[in-house]
Order: sequence, then structure tokens, then C-alpha cells
Amino acid sequence: MRTSQLLAPTLREEPAEAEVISHRLMLRAGMIRKTTSGVYTYLPLAQRVLFKIATIIREEMNRAGGQEVALPIIQPAELWQESGRWAVYGDELFRLQDRHDRDFCLGPTHEEIITDLVRGEVHSYKQLPQLLYQIQNKYRDERRPRFGLMRAREFIMKDLYSFDRDAAGLETSYRKMYEAYTRVFQRCGLKFRAVEADPGAIGGNASHEFMVLAGSGEAVIVYCNECGYAANVEKAEARPELSQEDLEPCDLELVSTPGVRTVEDGTAFFGITPKEIIKTLFYEAEYETGRELVAVVIRGDRSINEVKLLNRLGCLRVEMASEARIKEATGANPGFVGPIGLQGIRILADAEIPLMVQGVVGANQDNYHYRGVNPGRDFPLDDVADLRIVEAGEPCPKCGHPLAESYGIEVGHIFKLGTKYSSAMNAYYLDDKGQKQLMVMGCYGIGVSRTMAAAIEQNYDANGIKWPVAIAPFQVIVVPVSYQDDQQRQVAEMLYEQLLNLGVEVILDDRLERAGVKFKDADLIGYPYRITIGPKALKEGQVEISCRFTDQCSHVKVEEAAEWVANQIHQQLHS
Repeated sequence: MRTSQLLAPTLREEPAEAEVISHRLMLRAGMIRKTTSGVYTYLPLAQRVLFKIATIIREEMNRAGGQEVALPIIQPAELWQESGRWAVYGDELFRLQDRHDRDFCLGPTHEEIITDLVRGEVHSYKQLPQLLYQIQNKYRDERRPRFGLMRAREFIMKDLYSFDRDAAGLETSYRKMYEAYTRVFQRCGLKFRAVEADPGAIGGNASHEFMVLAGSGEAVIVYCNECGYAANVEKAEARPELSQEDLEPCDLELVSTPGVRTVEDGTAFFGITPKEIIKTLFYEAEYETGRELVAVVIRGDRSINEVKLLNRLGCLRVEMASEARIKEATGANPGFVGPIGLQGIRILADAEIPLMVQGVVGANQDNYHYRGVNPGRDFPLDDVADLRIVEAGEPCPKCGHPLAESYGIEVGHIFKLGTKYSSAMNAYYLDDKGQKQLMVMGCYGIGVSRTMAAAIEQNYDANGIKWPVAIAPFQVIVVPVSYQDDQQRQVAEMLYEQLLNLGVEVILDDRLERAGVKFKDADLIGYPYRITIGPKALKEGQVEISCRFTDQCSHVKVEEAAEWVANQIHQQLHS
């Protein structure tokens, strides 16, 4: 490829619409263009990166025994109604009707379609296991698409579905995918962690997320350097901490507390620490059958984990109750509410609350609090569970070593679905005794377009992108300082042909532009290696070879340059 023929409209100015590094750099490097909110066109450079990521994924899925299929994007509502997800998936589901008023959706995921396919074609234990995958566009009507390809309405995903005879078979398939995902992201040249995660709307009883580590990541993960435990904070287990083990129960006392609304106000007024305050938060829980107001009590220095709360309640979604709803239920304004004397409202307590002996809570009267509160004695604990967010420095739930914290971008997610979909959709097989058994399922996704964005979030500098060699749009760019100079042009053309013959993905910058423009574009796009052909080096029979990733420059003889670069690339791809 020659740069003069390449559609890569680079930008010098910072795009006003871009919120994160990957979005900004892909726009500036001429890789993507916005079509509408959350929908992007991929230009040739981006398409080359996506193809490389998809190729790595295909190779590893096939290596693990996967078979590629192509499932329809348009899915009939009947299948989603059969699984029970049509009514509960939420507003992210793109819904549409055909000319006959039949309901359909654009596929955000394909559990229903693949289960329908397999139940119709697989009938015997001899046909199991099956590992079926595809790479295609997915659609989710994000409320607020943002961060470019990180949270888009249309995106490219690989999804694989496993069908096994039993839980032992699922464990084998799950482990295969875990190892295959590890190889995928290693081959892409990314720094990542596999962490325990919440299954979310997909369902199932176990899952792991694969997180590319980047300071711009939306997800927070905690991990243990001692035993290797790692989890998304939505999933991370919290070890309850004793905070009042030296105290004895005392009498409950009502105290006038004018203007004491926050935890900070309470600690100053009572001369205590946040650990001795019991916060009461009210949530509206939504079920298929209606809504319920619940109270959640937690220590003053802790934060509610709404994913854990939703899972504990078993509801469709939870949201903070409005001030008006809280006052209607308690008679007090937020800041003075508490669990004592609540009528007809379930009280869920974080696991640390029963360990408290003398707490402070709102009294459900404006400008009043109770102190000396003993949970269980002074208010009922209708349900006790781990409901809080784990933070760095807390003890690891496995070994007790202090946890560390990092930010990550989710690029892959694997789930043990069990019989969630096969049970709902009657996906059976006959075992070796002729008995009907439910297929046991797993599902495994990789965000292909998101992986491209995450690679940039992890690899860039002030000048532009720094692509890992394995997924770079081109591995080498040959840049003659002046293409009009006969000697420089001849050497450039010679090296270009030599690199092509060596199997290197190379692009030649044959534009009649100033050298500075060429260098800036090369750095912005992020080609791993740049061979610069200039008059000074040529006088000594050399060219300058710079590595974008390390910023190191080497002067190499012209006749050895192509072989030298090819060897560098080979080492990086096979190290």
C-alpha cells in the first residue's frame, strides 16, 4: 500500500466531540467517522486492525474446538418471550415491527437464537459438546452513547456458546474458553487481568471479565498480589470488619441534632468516627409484579453496591427512592431517616451491621437521631448479606492480604449459564440411557471493536497511537524525506519491495509532503516501525529505523534494513 492511495484523512485539530483518548486519536488518525450518535463508519486503517483482532480470535476459537456460524441479527420476539427476556431486558433492546406488525429486535446477544438452533438439531449425547461462535455486529440502544467505540449502539462482538451434557462438561468448556481468551489478549499485545464478575442480564451462576488495564477504564477492579484473587468491585467479596468489639450494649437515647444531615455532620456532632454511624438508604425495587420500597442499612464509611443489592433482592432493577417517597414512608427528610420504627418496609442490612453494638441512626424525625443503637434489638434485620463495595487496602477475602486497585476496560466476558436458557426453551438431549436431559450452557463474548479502542487507551503518547505489532494496521512505514529525490525514492522503493517479499505489512509514504508532515502522520497513526530515508544517512549507506513503541532509533545499512526490521517484527510476534 502507498500512502498516496490510502483513505486516511488525518486531523491536526482536537475533535470537540471526543471524550476519551481512543476516540480522539481514532478520529484524528482517520480511522473512524461518526455516522450518528453511537454509530461509526470504520475507515481502511481501522478495518485492518479489526480484521487482525478477529483473525486472532478465530484462530484461538478454532484451536479450542469452536465452529463458526452466522446467526441472524433480526430476531423474532417469540424466542425472547420464550426465554422470558422480552419483557425484562430493558430499554437497551432495539425493538421493531415488520409490515405485518410482528415484533422483532436487533440482536444485542444471541442466547435465544443459538438455543433454538441447537434444540432443533442436537438430540443425542453423542452430538455433545458443541462450541458454536460468530463474529458480527451487535446492537444496544444505549441511553447515552459515549467514549466513541467504548460504549456504542452498534459494535462488533465475538460470541461463542457452549452446549454440554452436564456441569462437568461445562467446566471443561469454560476452562477452554478461559485459556483461549488469555491467549487472544496475550497475542494482541495487551496488559490485562481476568477477574471474577457479576453475570448481569445474561444470567448464570459464574462469570469472569477480561479487563485491559488502563487509567481511563470505567470499571474498577481489586486484586491480591499474594494469592492472585481478582474481581470487579461489583462482584468482589467483602470481609466484615469488627468496629465496636470492645463496646457493651447501652440504652437507646433520642438526641436533638439540628442541622445534622450527613455522616460528616454526625461525626462532628457526636465526636465519633464514620464506622459508628449507620446509614439508611431507601431504594425502589422493580419486579415483574410491581415495585417495593426497601431500606438498606450500612456503616457510615461504606458504600452500597447496587449490583449486589439487585442480586440479593432478585428484582429487575433498583434505583434510589425520591425524597418525596422517603418522606411519605418515614415522615422525615433525608438525613434524619433510620430503620427504627419503620412499618411495612423490609430492612436489608450489610453484613457488618449485626457486628455493631452502639450505633447512631436517624430517628425518622427532622433534627433528631438515636444513639446507642443495637441492631437486631432496636430494629429488625430482615435480611443480612454482603451489600457493600470493596475498596483497596481491605483484606483479600481468600487470604487476608491487602487488596490493590486498578482501572480496567472490559473487553471479554465468559459466563456459566447452566440450564437458564435450555430449561426455559426446552433444549433437551437423550443420554446414553435414552433419558431426556437439559443441555448445560455457557456463553463467551469478546468486544472486537472495543478491544481496538482499549488497545489505544493502553498504548499512546502525546504524538499519537502506539500499536502493538500484532494488531497494527501496518507493521512498517517507509518514509523518504523527499520522494522527489531520485536516490531516496529508489532506496524507498527497493526497501518497500524487499519488505513485501519478506511478508512484512508495509506502507510507503510516497506523498510530495514535507518530512515533518509525514513524521507526524506516522506517529499519529502509530505504525510500530518507521524507516526514514534521508540524505545524511544515505551518504553513509544507512537508513534510520525508529521503533514507535520504545522511541529507540537505530542506524542500519541499506542492504540489511529490510531483514533487520523483519527479524524485529518476527521476534515480537513470537516472543
